[in-house]
Amino acid sequence: MNGKITHEDLLLGHAAGRLPAPLALLVRTQLALSAEARKRYALYAALAGVLLERLEPARLRADAWERLERAIDRVEPAAPEARHAGDPRVPPPLRRYAPRGFERLPWRKFGPLYEVELPVRGDGFRTRLIRLGPGAGVPRHTHAGHELTLVIEGSFRDAQGVHRRGDLVIADPSVEHAPVAEEECLCLWVADAPLKLTGPLGRLLNPFLRI
Repeated sequence: MNGKITHEDLLLGHAAGRLPAPLALLVRTQLALSAEARKRYALYAALAGVLLERLEPARLRADAWERLERAIDRVEPAAPEARHAGDPRVPPPLRRYAPRGFERLPWRKFGPLYEVELPVRGDGFRTRLIRLGPGAGVPRHTHAGHELTLVIEGSFRDAQGVHRRGDLVIADPSVEHAPVAEEECLCLWVADAPLKLTGPLGRLLNPFLRI
């Protein structure tokens, strides 16, 4: 996605079915966690329906239906989201990636946080689960691109306030912050560029950061 990403862009883009896979997963997970997000999404979904109804119908080729059937036959069905087994704390959109719970994932320590990369990419975005212990923080930084952080469990605070379960924090090159977990905090993190640590020490460490 080009330009500044807003919450409205994400909801409307998801309603229209045009988000890259990492952002679509992010929105689906927030909708599973937040009643307020579901209420706002319903409005955008209705708006997308109205806009679709106003489009002029396009003339189809004579063999359009047969071509569609052949295309459908070639598509492998997606793995269904687990709804029966596993940890009930895991939101349904994430259960295929953590079928036995978050604790059983192969967490790797990276500085003050633990992370697991998920096999979800698109449009330059990468997707991770990130966990911070109480009081742990990420060094002050800004961003070379977009960083979207959805709180799944716990809470963290930064210059924008305190963020809790279901809150989505969007950061870009105009944002500089130093998130700190107020309690054990688990987040879904999607970004299209590395962080840019600020300050003298940060500038020394930046070459070692990766997305």
